[in-house]
Amino acid sequence: MSEPHQLKTPKREKEIGKVPSEGSQGFRGEATTSRTKDSVSTVSDSADARMTVTMENTYQLGPCKRMTVPAVTDILKDVLTAYLQMEEYEVEWSRKMTKTISEVIKSRVKELLIPRYKIVVQVTIGQLTGGIQISSRCLWDASNDTFASYSFKNSSLFGLATVYAVYFE
Repeated sequence: MSEPHQLKTPKREKEIGKVPSEGSQGFRGEATTSRTKDSVSTVSDSADARMTVTMENTYQLGPCKRMTVPAVTDILKDVLTAYLQMEEYEVEWSRKMTKTISEVIKSRVKELLIPRYKIVVQVTIGQLTGGIQISSRCLWDASNDTFASYSFKNSSLFGLATVYAVYFE
C-alpha cells in the first residue's frame, strides 16, 4: 500500500512546483511560471530553450499618456529639414530616402516612450512639378488615437511625413 502512495507523491509535488520539471530551473536553468487562461507569452533565447511569462490584465480602458503632437511635429520638422534641405529630386534616391527617413522618425518617436501605442510612419517624397493630392483613411478612435504631420518643400522636391499613434489595448 505504501508503493502507490510513493508513486503519487512525485506527481503531486510536481503539480505544486516542488520538483523540477523539464522546462523549469532544475533541468535547463531557466525560470518558468504557471500558465493561466488569460494570456501567456513565450520568450525564446534559442530554438531549444523556452520560457513562459504570465501577463496579467491591467483593466486599463484608456491611455495614461497620449502622444504629444507638437513634440512629434518638431521631430518631423527636424528630420525632413536635415535630410531634404539641400537635395535635388531623383527617383532612385527618393526610394531609398523615404525608407531611411521613416526609420529615423520612427526611432525618434519611440524615444518619447509613449506606452501602449502602435506607431505608423508614412513618408512621401516627390518632384515639385505642379500639384499632387494625397489622402489616407483608417479606422479611428478619436478619443485615444492621434496623428502628427509635416510637409517640407525646397526648389526641387517636396516631402510629407505623417506619424499615426494608434492606441493598443
